[in-house]
Amino acid sequence: MDELSLSTLGHHLQSLRQERGWSLSQLATAAGIAKSNLSRLEQGNGNPTLDTIWRLAVQLKVPFGTLVAPISVPLGEDGVQVRLIDQGKDSPQVDAYWMYCAPHTLRQAEAHTPGTRESLTLISGWLEAGPEGATHTLSPGDTVSFPADQPHRYRTRDAGATLLLTIVYAEKGEHS
Repeated sequence: MDELSLSTLGHHLQSLRQERGWSLSQLATAAGIAKSNLSRLEQGNGNPTLDTIWRLAVQLKVPFGTLVAPISVPLGEDGVQVRLIDQGKDSPQVDAYWMYCAPHTLRQAEAHTPGTRESLTLISGWLEAGPEGATHTLSPGDTVSFPADQPHRYRTRDAGATLLLTIVYAEKGEHS
């Protein structure tokens, strides 16, 4: 992530934390990350993983897209890149992303907030995706939807995969 994006993410993260009246220690502990790492991130330093950003969004009780909305460049690590395309303003909250998985990628994603669902439409390549033990194989044009409130994975073979990813969060109060 470039310096401007890191700085933007850091300021946004800090304001969300402060709006809730949380200390650095409280959020770091809840998200399972070191306080020093959270402090560096809020200062616009460091190199946060996608999982770290997800854990922070879950603890702040905001959609991942809300946390990364101010960032215009793709976020990525270990062969996976994601970019927020749009974020709905209705209930339930719906976020849409462009996603790319490089060849020979295995991405193990942590569980999202309770009641969250993902829908994937493969644009190009080959992809195996879904919850552990219940994955689906997709070819271009295929769509799959699955519960994302449990660990899930994305796996490619010899070619990369480009997809549209839609995340639908549970309505407030539905899975509190």
